[in-house]
Amino acid sequence: MSTPTFDPALRSYYKEESDRIRRDFEGDSSGRECTQNRTQLVDKLLLQLWVQQPGLYSATGYAMVALGGYGRQALYPHSDIDLLFLCENEGLRGRAKDPVRSVCQELWDTGLRVSPTTRTIEDCGRFDNDNVEFTISLLDCRFLAGDEILFSRMREKVVPQLVARESGTLIQGLAEVSNTRHAKFGKTIFHLEPNLKDGPGGLRDFQVTRWIALINELAARRAWPESLHLQQDPDDDVFAAMEFLSSARCYLHYRSGRDENVISWESQEELAARGVGSPDGAVSSAEWMRLYFRNANAVYRNVSQLLDQVTATSSALVRSFRRWRSGASNDEFSVVDRRVYIQQSAGARDAEVVLRLFIFIARHGVRLAMETERRINNARRSLQDTMPQDTRLWGYLRELLVQPHAADALRAMHSLRLLVLALPEFETIESLVLRDLYHRYTVDEHTFLTIATLHRLRDQNVEWLQPFATIFAELERPELLLLALLFHDTGKGLAGDNHVHGSLQLALPALERMGLAADEASTVGFLISSHLEVSTILRRRDIYDPETVRELAAKMETPERLKMLTLMTLADIKAVNPEALTPWKAENLWQLYIATANYFDRSVDGERFHAEVATEQVERVAALLPKRRSPLLKFLNGMPRRYLLSYSVEQVIGHFEMSGRLRDEPVQIGLRQARDQHELTIVSKDRPGLFAMLSGILYGWGMDITKASALSNDSGVIVDSIYFKDRFRTLELNPSERERFKRSVISILNGESPLDRLVEPRLRADTKPPKLKVETRMRYDDESSPNSTLLEVTTQDRPGLLYTISSTLAAENCSIEIALIDTEGAMAHDVFYLTSRGTKLTRDHQRSVEWVLTTELSESLPSSW
Repeated sequence: MSTPTFDPALRSYYKEESDRIRRDFEGDSSGRECTQNRTQLVDKLLLQLWVQQPGLYSATGYAMVALGGYGRQALYPHSDIDLLFLCENEGLRGRAKDPVRSVCQELWDTGLRVSPTTRTIEDCGRFDNDNVEFTISLLDCRFLAGDEILFSRMREKVVPQLVARESGTLIQGLAEVSNTRHAKFGKTIFHLEPNLKDGPGGLRDFQVTRWIALINELAARRAWPESLHLQQDPDDDVFAAMEFLSSARCYLHYRSGRDENVISWESQEELAARGVGSPDGAVSSAEWMRLYFRNANAVYRNVSQLLDQVTATSSALVRSFRRWRSGASNDEFSVVDRRVYIQQSAGARDAEVVLRLFIFIARHGVRLAMETERRINNARRSLQDTMPQDTRLWGYLRELLVQPHAADALRAMHSLRLLVLALPEFETIESLVLRDLYHRYTVDEHTFLTIATLHRLRDQNVEWLQPFATIFAELERPELLLLALLFHDTGKGLAGDNHVHGSLQLALPALERMGLAADEASTVGFLISSHLEVSTILRRRDIYDPETVRELAAKMETPERLKMLTLMTLADIKAVNPEALTPWKAENLWQLYIATANYFDRSVDGERFHAEVATEQVERVAALLPKRRSPLLKFLNGMPRRYLLSYSVEQVIGHFEMSGRLRDEPVQIGLRQARDQHELTIVSKDRPGLFAMLSGILYGWGMDITKASALSNDSGVIVDSIYFKDRFRTLELNPSERERFKRSVISILNGESPLDRLVEPRLRADTKPPKLKVETRMRYDDESSPNSTLLEVTTQDRPGLLYTISSTLAAENCSIEIALIDTEGAMAHDVFYLTSRGTKLTRDHQRSVEWVLTTELSESLPSSW
């Protein structure tokens, strides 16, 4: 048995040469040269190690083979080294075990990551459904050392026969894996921190196109093509994209000291400052990301075309039949395998024909054929000269926007830079990155997603989105809403902090240029200028406060505008990131819409209910308890109007029943699953600091509070409802914990157990510093509520934040009437309706609270800041 021996000289040599390769890269930033140079360096190491193993070096029947990226001579600074130790038969494989281990151990000791496999030549010709990756890796096999005749047998006979035999399975597998990978990234390249290896338009997609081409070639000829490297023309956009992505990946590897492929915000700044991949040298981070998206788009379009062709594997006869029977084809456009072609060659140079082409795509959900893209690209100058900029353009846009696949058509136009020919204002947000943790996509992609969100409402089977589909179908002029969405964020590409004002500056001249009627332009301008109005109310105001509803109705002026702005808010939130629109936010938006819509028809009831006033809501509850009407009215007396609007009849009766048991137990508790959250309900006599104690209990249990309210009647009975997410799935995975959780809440509220014992371990554990810093800001509002002072707190989100705020407010003799909890990425934006001894806070009291709360929030930040 050979014993692995570490050679210090080998490590020293590898380090010196690696440092030289890095210096060369930092000098010219060529990813292709960097990966080739590292490949050659590793080749030398392996050849040296092979010579040191007489059992392999001097014997026939063994070959050392490079696979994967190493086989392609594209070895990135911290990529794994994929090695195949090829053996003639099983007997030789057994004898190769120790020498192979010795070679790999030397590489590991030198600091290299090795992924070795030992196979017989027979193994290499056997297809394994559970390890398709190995067969794919053989497409990149390259001889390193040993028995070259053995390697030639494998490469020239075994592999071509295997690939030809399994070509259909291999190609279909690659297509399925690629589609699944694309779906994981939302099928878009436009992420703020993209993965340049596995994301759409990344290096993996280029390899997929190469592998599919190789498989097709091997299946057709049972022999390797003369050139294994596709897109060798330096003028080819995919080849240029590969060089750009390769250079960026090399930089990320060197920067992090590991196999890092995510272009984080921090690395974007550095890549831009160093001009990695930029022909103009150093650029701004925004401009560098535009270069990235442009290159990723070239790769993604290429692989998308190829994957579509894989799906359409029918014979020419069947494709011809499909074309003949396609109801989508017309005199101008034909559809084959869901790819659209322009019938007349001159059509690609006529801007109005091209605009009708994209209306066709928006109506039928087809995609551009590669040939159609090529013809449009070649006709760009003609299209620039003939693109209409008057009422004709609005006529085409109006028709396009209302079609079910409008977002896909707009993306296709944007990808070919036709959208900016039609609407030059859109160029300001092309591939524009917003640097925060909340937004997932670039501004242009976010815009397309807003439009897609509304059109997809028609096909939604999600219960909490269906009401919005109804009002979308009721719109009299949906094209005005969709046009407003197209322009609503264009101002983010202009200088200044007020993007709404910037968007109006860009949109209004465009609307005039396109000849919109005065009332149409007014509606679009209103929607753009007000598109943050409703989301601001959802974050900062009590949506059941009649004054909130009155103010919103006054701004909307008409029910139609209310519908449009509600839908605009829904789409704007949902397109931020996949998790941004929660069922709870959608429910609040719907409740605000309903309340405001009702206001247009009748006046709103008084702020609080009184027993002598028989409202419709009260009667619905009382009808189910005819013999207990009097105690029910006593329970409801003094409750805010929002109480009966907030809860179902069944929930109100449940609260009433709980209040009746307070004589026996001073704290009544309810816990139920509410969609993706839990609702904790507490009914008890009001007391100072109750809300702070509840938030502390939930924090101590590892729960994240998402919504809270505290409502009381004239008898001093309080109904606290807190919605929370179970961060560690404690209640879901351990059903018995539900009862222990409820007992914990009751014992702490009753003073039988100390709250500190529950909270302090969590405070010690939650010390991870935040990724972004958010400045703490506070604002008081004495006008929005007749009874309470509103305190708006914007600060860094952190574990236990609500407990810190609520306990501080309690210590300052503030009663929390309502708490509106909202978090956007790293920023917490909470609003508290406060009273002190039943009245609003005085100015002096407000200043005192602000000083103490600011101090507490500063001291509660992680010590690593």
